[in-house]
Amino acid sequence: SGEREIRECANSLRRRNLRDVEVLPLYARLSQAEQNRVFDGGKRRGLRIVLATNVAETSITVPGIRYVIDPGSARISRYSFRTRIQRLPIEPISQASANQRQGRCGRVAKGVCLRLYSEQDFQGRPEFTEPEIQRTSLAAVILQMLRLGLGEVGKFPFINPPDTRLVRDGYKTLEELGAVTKRGKLTPVGRSMANLPVDPSFARMLLVAAETGCLAEVLVITSALSVQDPRERPADKQQAADEQHRRFWDERSDFVAWLKLWDYYEEQRQALSQNQLRKLCKQEYLAFMRMREWRDVHFQLTLACRQAGLRRNQQPAEYEPLHRALMAGLLGNLAQWEEGQEYRGTRNRKLQIFPGSSQFKKKPKWLLAAEVVETTKVYARSVAAIEPAWALDINPDLLKHHYYEPHWEARSGRAMAMHRISLYGLVLQDKLRVHYGPIDPLVSRELLIRCGLVEGRLRQQPGFLRHNLQLIAQLEELESRVRRRDLVVDEQALFDFYDQRLPEDITTLARLKAWLKTNPGGVDVLRMQKQQLLLRSLDSELGNQFPDSLVCAD
Repeated sequence: SGEREIRECANSLRRRNLRDVEVLPLYARLSQAEQNRVFDGGKRRGLRIVLATNVAETSITVPGIRYVIDPGSARISRYSFRTRIQRLPIEPISQASANQRQGRCGRVAKGVCLRLYSEQDFQGRPEFTEPEIQRTSLAAVILQMLRLGLGEVGKFPFINPPDTRLVRDGYKTLEELGAVTKRGKLTPVGRSMANLPVDPSFARMLLVAAETGCLAEVLVITSALSVQDPRERPADKQQAADEQHRRFWDERSDFVAWLKLWDYYEEQRQALSQNQLRKLCKQEYLAFMRMREWRDVHFQLTLACRQAGLRRNQQPAEYEPLHRALMAGLLGNLAQWEEGQEYRGTRNRKLQIFPGSSQFKKKPKWLLAAEVVETTKVYARSVAAIEPAWALDINPDLLKHHYYEPHWEARSGRAMAMHRISLYGLVLQDKLRVHYGPIDPLVSRELLIRCGLVEGRLRQQPGFLRHNLQLIAQLEELESRVRRRDLVVDEQALFDFYDQRLPEDITTLARLKAWLKTNPGGVDVLRMQKQQLLLRSLDSELGNQFPDSLVCAD
């Protein structure tokens, strides 16, 4: 079902020293030369054992196969709409796939197929493999259907209708990229994205790159991500291959490594003949055919961008604008380091950096990943160190704002609060001090009255407030003399006094001063009288019983 199982099985067979037996692995990441060994069966004698993934099930035909051993499982790509992760779980194959595997043998002469599972198990399996439209992201499909005007996706007569949850997820993905509105209507940005023959996330990158002056670099990166990785890593020469590939590593970004590899290959391509270039690629563990495919895709994307009116930059792009453009298409692939190898991504996903990345040991605090894939673990592939603040301007509608701890600030004369900004549950910024007046005028006005006027916490106190505070202080001193605490009104009564007289739109000291300037009568309205502050009338003798001074013995 995968590369690891093939290697383990091949090593086990080779250790047995079987006579006249050749063990040949076959999987997608294998080098071109190793793959070609499987197809030149006429040049060798003896028994050949081909250990293949399901790439040999339908994609290719291996000559001379007489026996097929079918373990009955395969890695099947599935998209999780809940976590937005492309998963590769190992699952039992369908009856149709089993019959297809059986058909790999006996093409020249009679063959035998051995299934490592019971006939009862076979009969209980589904008749056909689930169609890909029911287990993949539908963002690209929906975008093209909207551009062609095919009506609502949910009502389209598909041969195999996809799950409605996948359809909703596709719309959410396009909304995240700015391609559709909240009502599912195509935006001008979405129409431009639909004209580019790449995944919607890559198309969004290209549009932003053209605006920020880094289209040339993003063209190289998107074309690289659209093809299979050309860097080969043979099982018996992994260290040598890693040393060759490490020359192109960048301190902070795997995306920049693509640019370095591209520049190096273009320089060699122009200096060497095609035969010399092939030899160089073989020596430096680069797949020549995949490098050529990379160039072909790059050329096609360049033509598409030219037709769309996107201009390439002539000067090399800086790190920040380049990764801002990449982030525009990969906004859901941000992650923050937590502990050890663990990162916390958007939608509360736990993930790790893929061990083959240049950032695996460096562990940047914040990272951006080209893709998040679940195999044995959830891995972030092709990552770069970024700043979370770069994500704030990409699609502000996706950000969640939380304000907490509102308080009065005497120095500025206004209510302040802490501000937290999050994206899909991932906190981008926290503890930002912001003016709370425009956010919640009611609470801000209450803080102005309760803290600024009642408690007197204003740096520049208006005349009415100085008068009121002096009058309250005198009455409180009288309370102290008579040793009673039931003469002066409480703070709530003071709050109600100001609340009834101040306009509702006054939330700061500056607004209060402006109102007093345009309304001179407001000073008299806000000036308190002694009767308004007393709960009960004082006896006329109260002042004589507790005089300020007493004459005694001269």
